[in-house]
Amino acid sequence: MSFQAYLDTIEKKTGLPPRRLLEIAHEKGFDEHAKATPIVEWLAADYGLGRGHAMALYHVLTKGPQISDKHVGTDGTHSDPSNTLWLDGAATNPNP
Repeated sequence: MSFQAYLDTIEKKTGLPPRRLLEIAHEKGFDEHAKATPIVEWLAADYGLGRGHAMALYHVLTKGPQISDKHVGTDGTHSDPSNTLWLDGAATNPNP
């Protein structure tokens, strides 16, 4: 599953685009210095997200929407079309 696919699935499961979940995380006091465990626990308790999906959102919270170029345009299952993740909802993604 690509990194973007994780974020798109999070949106499907929660009804919220990743950017909104990041806003909620900030409202709860989570920032780029947050530890993974409290984020994973919060996302599981409030939204039923599993560890893999929660860790994808944690990555964006702590490192921003940039990802490594090593998976961009590859043929593997983790291939992403861009090194910048789209956070504003799958329906508006210019790189579907």
